[in-house]
Order: sequence, then C-alpha cells, then structure tokens
Amino acid sequence: MPSYKNNSECKGWPKDVGIIAIEVYFPSEYVDQGELETFDGVSKGKYTVGLGQTKMGFSSDLEDINSLCLTALSHLMERTGVGYENIGRLEVGTETIVDKSKSVKSVLMQLFEDSGNTDVEGIDTTNACYGGTAALINAVNWVESSSWDGRYAVVVAGDIAVYAKGAARPTGGAGAVAMLIGPHAPLVLESGLRSSHMCHVYDFYKPDLSSEYPVVDGKLSIQCYLSALDACYRTFSRKANARKDSAASPMSLEEMDALLFHSPFCKLVQKSVGRLAFNDFLNASVEEVPRTYHGLEAFRDKKLEDTYFDKDVEKAFLSYSQDIFLKKTKPSLLLATQVGNMYTPSLYGGLASFISNNTGESLAGKRVLLFSYGSGLAATMFSLRITDDVGPGSRLSELVSSLSDLHSRLNSRTEVQPHVFAETMKLREETHHKAPYTPVGKVESLFPGTWYLTQIDEAHRRQYKRRPLISINNASSVSSSSSNLVKESEFMSTDLLPQDV
Repeated sequence: MPSYKNNSECKGWPKDVGIIAIEVYFPSEYVDQGELETFDGVSKGKYTVGLGQTKMGFSSDLEDINSLCLTALSHLMERTGVGYENIGRLEVGTETIVDKSKSVKSVLMQLFEDSGNTDVEGIDTTNACYGGTAALINAVNWVESSSWDGRYAVVVAGDIAVYAKGAARPTGGAGAVAMLIGPHAPLVLESGLRSSHMCHVYDFYKPDLSSEYPVVDGKLSIQCYLSALDACYRTFSRKANARKDSAASPMSLEEMDALLFHSPFCKLVQKSVGRLAFNDFLNASVEEVPRTYHGLEAFRDKKLEDTYFDKDVEKAFLSYSQDIFLKKTKPSLLLATQVGNMYTPSLYGGLASFISNNTGESLAGKRVLLFSYGSGLAATMFSLRITDDVGPGSRLSELVSSLSDLHSRLNSRTEVQPHVFAETMKLREETHHKAPYTPVGKVESLFPGTWYLTQIDEAHRRQYKRRPLISINNASSVSSSSSNLVKESEFMSTDLLPQDV
C-alpha cells in the first residue's frame, strides 16, 4: 500500500501535484426515469432518450448538504487512512445553501476535533455547478505555492439538485465527491494548461432564498454551456499549441485519450463531443478537411456563434463524433446516467466513473481533457496526465481499486416508485428551512456509514448522527486514528449546544 502520511519529506518544489484519491457518495434511493415518464404523463423516451437519463438519485429530508459532505469526507479519510492531522487545507464547493453565513467547511471541521487539528485553511466556494472546480484549483495552487506546509489538501464537492414539478425535474440528482490533493499524484493536473471563460448571464440562478428551486431559462442555459465550451476550447488550444514545435499539428481531440464534461444531462454531453469535433473541423487546414472530414465540407463557412441550435450541424457532427464519444466519453457517464446531475460533483463523478470503467494498465500514461461549467457563468477547461506507475501498491492501483465498487454500489440502491419520489419532493419543499424540525425519513434506508440530519432546533442549529459503519471497500486501509468514526457518533453544527455522544 502506498504511503499517505504527510509530505514533509518532500524537498524543494512539489512535483506531480494532483488528485491522489477520490471518494464518491450518492443517495441510497432512486427513481427510474422510464417510470417517471409514465407518472408525469410525458411521451415515452423523453427522459431516457431525449435527456439520456435512466435513473435519478434523490435525498429524503434526512439528508442535507452538510450530511452529504460529512459522509464523503469520512469515507475518504477512512479508506486512505490519512490522519486528520495531515490535512492543511479543506475546500468545499457547493451551491446548496442552508446558511448564508456559516460554511459547510466549518461543519466538516467537527471530524477534525479528535486530532486536535484546527490549522486548516480553505472555505466554501459558490457559483452554481462550478464551485467544485474552483475548490480544486485553489487546493492545487496551495500545494504548489510558498504557503504549502507539506500536508495534504482535501476538496469536497456536494449538492442536492432538485427542481419544481415540470420539465426540469428529471434533470435533478444528489451526491458528493471528496478528493485528496497532493504531490506524487496518480492524476496530475498539467501545469499552466488551463483556460477559463467568465461572464454575466441569467441562465440559471436561485434568487429566492426561501426555496431550493432555481429559476431556469433552459434554452439560454444550453447556449451558454456551448458558448463557454467553444471559448474554453479555443483558449486551451492556443495555449497547447504554444507549447509545441512550430511544425507540429494544431491541437485537436486526437491528442486526448478521454473527454469529460460537466453533465446537466447526458445528451448534452454527447452533443458537446460533437461540438468540439466541429471546432476541430473549423480549425483544420484546407488540405486536411477532405481527408479527415469527408462529406462535411458544406459546413465550412458556418460560424460557431450561429450554430448553437443548428440541427443540421448538430446531427452531422454527432454522427461524425460517435466513435469518439463511445471511446473517450461514454465510460465517464456511469454516475451521470444512473444518479443524475449532482451539480458541483458532476464532473468529478464523471472522472470517478471513467476510472472505475478502466484498469490501471489501460489508464497509465493517458491524457484527460475536462470541462467544468457553472451557470451565471463560470467555466474552465483543464487537463490531467495519468501516471505511468501501475505497479503493485502504487497510488494509481489504489485509486482504481478504491473505485472498483461503483457498479455494485449503484446496484445495491433501492428503487422508489414515482409517487413516493413526488411526495418526498413535496416534503422537502414544505420543510425547507423549517425550524424547529425533526426529519421523518427512515434511517434504515440509508447506506451504512451515512451521516444524516436528526434535528433542527428553534434557533436553526442542525444536529447530525451517523449510521453504524459495517464495512467499506479496502477496509484494511482504515487507520486506527479513524476507528472512533466506525461506531455511531453524534456531532452538533455548533459548540453552543451540549453533545450527547
């Protein structure tokens, strides 16, 4: 097993900084999207074919953003065996707000209490689905900076995506992803090769602080997503080309072994692959077009900004990029298809899905292109280089092994009928920010080791408890320092109330 102790032995500038370990949490219950089509009275295939969704995970009133992130962080620390004293930065990305002042990160600090470690930098970052990427960039920058003290950083991205009854509801989901960040990582962020696109727009936003539901302009949101994708790819390509010999070919999708995207719904991801292929087509030389893009020459005079809803362009490049999508993107859509849009964890759930559908040997040396988007808007494109070290006990082998149970975990969930799902959404709507409040969901329906909300008192202070942790994958890697978390524990979101452990 590789060492996950602190990095104080590192001399000089930290090398190969990136993602060392990934932990994914999703709710234990889901609704079948085909059944939901029938329940909602829409045409067959509207959700399953039109959106590309098969199942949607959702949370009862027992779970909120704090409990989701507590669960993901606890499992990450237990699986890796990293002591909480070895964490120097903790960043949270989320748009699920339960308090306008108190951060989710501050709630997570309760897990650090037994270690005595309060010297932990970082705080929450919020901008729709982009917060997790901002948190990741901040964490990597910290490790690569003069502020780094040799300890690891942790990024937690989590959200509960719920919509009012109607066309947008099947694009919901819920979950959290926790990532351990440091040097000598199996997934290395390529330094200096990153592009961003930021501008002001009202495509999706949440102005009503008394409601979980957003205001969505669906058509504008798709246009913003695709325009941000174009802008980021253009800048990323320019930076990538600047690194090359002048005689080298321009940047294209051929250079990347995998293409991962933020996934509001899976059909948009498939269209995004076609969109990048269209970008490559427009950037190709006159000589290359008939060789590589035979039959597409008629689209040569098209402009990106005029084609967001051009069905002819979309159909042509969906067809052209089909093999690219199947090989380089579809393996990353496991969680997006079966859980739904997790908002900030969406892209990183895609990364976990991609890894779980491969072996260490098939991943070694690969390059991965990632696109992160958050409405409002903020977007970034960046790349990962996967290490060549796949020997026994290597960090890449451990990472692949730790995510090998994703399929079985998804299959172990409980299917809930659409009318029960609708009742749960109604309950969440009626009790959102209600105080005092005691959740009525069934604790036994949660996965073992899940943190859950037990009470909100009259002062809106939230109390949490953990379902007993029976076992987790690679249980042998759990260190003795985390053994106190294996038993059922109780924490408060503030130290103003007495603890009843």
